[in-house]
Amino acid sequence: MGSFYERYSPSYVREIIRRCKFVSTPVHGSWLNIAENELSVLTRRCLNVRMKDMDNVRRAISAWSDYRNLHTKGVNWQFTTDDARTKLKSIYPVFQFENE
Repeated sequence: MGSFYERYSPSYVREIIRRCKFVSTPVHGSWLNIAENELSVLTRRCLNVRMKDMDNVRRAISAWSDYRNLHTKGVNWQFTTDDARTKLKSIYPVFQFENE
């Protein structure tokens, strides 16, 4: 946020920040690797050239996305819900039911 304050007045920055919703996301997770891999492919194969305007960027990304969706690659997902509950027990809530 410091760069906002360097560029804009404090009152304008506060106005922008009030409209933002900050969400903490995990910094580690096997699913993040999959998303990062796709973004890496997008960057290397689609966005590796200069484009004159955002319309060209949008068209290139749309064409790349259509191609990737037609030529999908599977993911061998081996991390189960039980594995997650064991490994990440500190963030999974524990519920007590009356019948137990």
